[in-house]
Amino acid sequence: MTHTTDADIPLDRDIFLRTLVRELATSLESVVGLAEASGYISLVGQSVGTHIDDMYTGALAVDRLSRRQVADVLVDLKQRINGDFYVIEQDEQRIVLGTRSCPFAEKVIGRESMCMMTSNIFGTIAARNLGYAQVELVETIARGAAGCRVVVHLVPEAGAVGDRGREYFGDVPPAPGALAAGRVVE
Repeated sequence: MTHTTDADIPLDRDIFLRTLVRELATSLESVVGLAEASGYISLVGQSVGTHIDDMYTGALAVDRLSRRQVADVLVDLKQRINGDFYVIEQDEQRIVLGTRSCPFAEKVIGRESMCMMTSNIFGTIAARNLGYAQVELVETIARGAAGCRVVVHLVPEAGAVGDRGREYFGDVPPAPGALAAGRVVE
């Protein structure tokens, strides 16, 4: 072999970007800890969630997505980025999703902070359209499960703050005592 282009190197844009995100998460977790790293990644996830929500509402020519459309969008966006998500069940109270694969593939294993991308994207989209969401990461590939189980609660539950994951508020007036619209509460 005389040319580097002939070298059998498993590298493309996808692998590079997944590795980049993993190493950023690793560095953050090492320097500031899991909770703070999750917080930093949450900020990125919230921005990405807003951008993705704008793309879907624009493409569907609606101001807000219905609950059924929110569930469809959450599945569709993950399918588009190679996350094999599907709806397990949904009703007026919650949307339960599962997956057999993560968009970050093996790069997510052992890096729980990377799950904040899913939590924040899902929470931001649901809250922007339905007024409220609390995302519970019941099982994750990052924590060693064979797949993920994510519950997007659509109705606040008294006394459940922090018990069921992160809360997200849209521009609908929040419940008494909650933070202002668009804020994330842990």
